[in-house]
Amino acid sequence: PDRASMMEVRLQAQEDEITLLKSSLADALRRIRLHDQLLPLLKQQLIAGGQLSDSVVTNANGHTESPVSMNSRPRPATLDRSTQTEPILPGQDTGQDRAPLPRQVLSLQLEDALPPGKLEVEGTRAKLHQMSIKMFIRGRPITMYIPTNIHNYEDLKMEPPSERLELDWVYGYRGRDCRANLYFLPTGEAVYFIACVVVLYHINNRTQRHYQKHTDCVRCLTLHPDKVRMASGQMSGVDKDGKPLQPCVHIWDSITLVTLQQIGLGTFQRGVGLVAFSFADSGAFLCVIDESNEHMLSVWDCNKGTKHAEVKNTNEAVFAVEFNPSESANIITCGKSHVYFWTLSAGQFTKKQGIFGKYKKPKFIQCFVFSLTGDVLTGDSEGNILTWGKSAADVKTLGKGAKETFQIMKQTRAHEGSVFTLCSLQGGSLLSGGGKDRKIVRWSADLAPERECEIPEKYGAVRTIADVDGEELLVGTTRNAILRGTFSDGFVAIVQGHVDEMWGLATHPSQSIFITCGHDRQVCLWNAEEHKLDWCITLEDYGLCAGFCPNGSVVSVGLSTGRWMVLDLRTREVVSESTDGNEQLSVMRYSPDGSFLAVGSHDNFIYIYNVTESGRRYTRFGKCNGHSSFITHLDWSKDGKYIMSNSGDYEILYWDIAAGCKLLRNRFESKDREWASYTCVLGFHVMGVWMEGSDGTDINALCRSHSERVVAVADDFCKVHLFQYPCPKPKAPSHKYEGHGSHVTNVCFTHSDSHLLSMGGKDTCILQWRVMGGGGGDRRERLASATSTSTSTSSPEPATS
Repeated sequence: PDRASMMEVRLQAQEDEITLLKSSLADALRRIRLHDQLLPLLKQQLIAGGQLSDSVVTNANGHTESPVSMNSRPRPATLDRSTQTEPILPGQDTGQDRAPLPRQVLSLQLEDALPPGKLEVEGTRAKLHQMSIKMFIRGRPITMYIPTNIHNYEDLKMEPPSERLELDWVYGYRGRDCRANLYFLPTGEAVYFIACVVVLYHINNRTQRHYQKHTDCVRCLTLHPDKVRMASGQMSGVDKDGKPLQPCVHIWDSITLVTLQQIGLGTFQRGVGLVAFSFADSGAFLCVIDESNEHMLSVWDCNKGTKHAEVKNTNEAVFAVEFNPSESANIITCGKSHVYFWTLSAGQFTKKQGIFGKYKKPKFIQCFVFSLTGDVLTGDSEGNILTWGKSAADVKTLGKGAKETFQIMKQTRAHEGSVFTLCSLQGGSLLSGGGKDRKIVRWSADLAPERECEIPEKYGAVRTIADVDGEELLVGTTRNAILRGTFSDGFVAIVQGHVDEMWGLATHPSQSIFITCGHDRQVCLWNAEEHKLDWCITLEDYGLCAGFCPNGSVVSVGLSTGRWMVLDLRTREVVSESTDGNEQLSVMRYSPDGSFLAVGSHDNFIYIYNVTESGRRYTRFGKCNGHSSFITHLDWSKDGKYIMSNSGDYEILYWDIAAGCKLLRNRFESKDREWASYTCVLGFHVMGVWMEGSDGTDINALCRSHSERVVAVADDFCKVHLFQYPCPKPKAPSHKYEGHGSHVTNVCFTHSDSHLLSMGGKDTCILQWRVMGGGGGDRRERLASATSTSTSTSSPEPATS
């Protein structure tokens, strides 16, 4: 491997030398042509007694200079060797499973030699046409040719778009790995979280409000005794440079969504795992357990935001924490193999461990609640509810000053498998939710079973329960669904979502619906207007990409195995199925008229199919063979004859499909081609979306609006950006939006450009953004105006929102 690596480095160095030599040769040819074209003029001027200094030439920057100075000024180096890092060779896999490489500073450079510039001599002036821009990613040069309609690239002005985004709807719920994260407010709203957003969903009006002040994934949530204030804790996360961000707890008003207090910034390690308000003193204190190795337990003054006390808890996992409702000096925590009873006095904690005695010690104590009599009821992984009652202090053994302790008074068999959650009802009744058996059981005050029901298997196990009115319940499940119902009528899902990483996203060409697919093997069709899941099917393999046929009746889905299928939207049946190679597929894209389907694969090929019978019949037309790495993105031209494609090693290639999937060697000829869609992350028109310091994988997806006014970008740093389109200059300003808790994998505008959809990877979250503002001329008018009237060569600072 070392020898192969050395040879690769030498090969890259040789390729760089060849690039330099080509550039030098082109420069020499340019000077020779310049000399040949100016020689007759110089002779005429000498004969006429003119002065050599009167002859001027327009250079690549739009300034004028004499031929002498132009030939004598130093030329910039074509390849910036100071920013080279580990090279990427053609054919080398640059996917997500590669080893981390040093971050490469992205650089841009104007070229007036590729292709050779054409000079027009008009009297004593000459103008340079057909310039190109060279962009470097990881040391690899990428040449972008400037379209003909841009007359002065240097004076092109980049501004943030007049359009802005506003969060409209959040699809999904985080139930797979969080507990006690669902509450019901007196306002009629269910409160829960996913990614960085706390959602307040009115279950009758079907409206959402959003608390958006968190900067990373929310992990815990609790409701204040006044039923108005909320506390939510987040993970630490990292910024775009990999530096850790400080986790904290936000205390906020659920009516106004105003942040009242920020607790513990810079105190907690890794993140905040659990939060709880005190009850006996009307919620004056907040208890927090962080995600450090010791799971530090701390108590905070809610009004002042100051720490009252802190102690190391345990190295084991902690699942729940609560204040004793009748005494704020007493706190209980439980988790893996433990129940701890804490007493806080004079700023110091003392701990007593729950003794199981003759009862089998469970592996996990999942949850607990307080009964009306002051007993503690715990639910464990053995399926039991244990009743812990207070016993008198053992003065003989422990001496004077010994305090009363909790002992197990009763064991009640409750569920097959774990008891995941307990919920107290008014009047002393109790609800328990099971894992393996998926049952919800209602118990009397003395733990006699009264009623039970089972939730459907497709929703997973019961994660948490919230009481609505004593009869109606909200149930959060381990498969990221929230159910609403009663024991009598059963339960229906009011919130659903994916349960694993998502990548595939496509919007319908004429309706407000969209499709998603991901590693959970689910393909889901969503209604963007009614904010609901229309249908969902489960596949044998996981889906990674999708595309609607232009007639809107079918959708194609590409899978991880090289197989792809076409689904009928109305019947959900598979109407066609094919396999191309044995590697994952990354893009499915129909031509504008729906006569062709392009399938981009990780085997470096683009497979082209003839489409007939309204998208129900597919026959292989050809294969685009020329990329040296896996296909990442592709787009069709507006006439449906050509394709532009990107690959994992940052190539931009163009294909003549009508001529038999022929690779167009001269990329310069495609500079003025109009594209039906623009999702390729590399191209002249979207060059400005790349931040300085990008390593080539920092942008996962982008999408141009149908109006061709803006382009939305999904990056690796949990952000969604909105740029003007076209965006061909570096450091272009944008509007930036937060909400996702992991890398944003895809973005797509709805058919009318009224909304933008973005999907997270590991956060399993789909965000629907309303597009605000905009209007005015199309992008051609703006571009013509910018190139003809602009005199500024500087770009404004990026605007953020």
